Amino acid sequence: MENGRIVPMERRHLDELAQLEKICFSHPWSRDGLEEELGRPGSLFLVAEAPNGQVMGYVGCQYVLDEGYITNVAVFPQYRRQGAAKALLETLEQEGRRLGLSFLSLEVRESNASAQNLYEKSGYRQEGRRKNFYTDPREDGLILTKRFKQEKVR
Repeated sequence: MENGRIVPMERRHLDELAQLEKICFSHPWSRDGLEEELGRPGSLFLVAEAPNGQVMGYVGCQYVLDEGYITNVAVFPQYRRQGAAKALLETLEQEGRRLGLSFLSLEVRESNASAQNLYEKSGYRQEGRRKNFYTDPREDGLILTKRFKQEKVR
């Protein structure tokens, strides 16, 4: 992701993120739903911005104790294959480690080979399957998880 940056989600991003949700998902989060995540304890949403400030994409994560669950990873079509999703995942991992998470986990459509490839290259491994997890169309969701090695405290 050349010359872009990753920033925490802010109110100024919400309109673009709500539009991105409609483009990417059959059951998109609403603007209000995204707004509810602002400042919510246990919620971490990051946005990739282009040099001109335009939203390239975002990643959302909800966490409890040491468990992190990625809600969505989405990138506008014109910014795909430019490293935005990879940069978002790397930054989320850094923040997750800082928060003391032991893993990050997500579901991905069984047919979404490009996303699976990205996650595999980022160190995620399949740990399960949710039958008929997705609708429109109905499809299994693969559970992918990246576990963090625990640092030994001296």
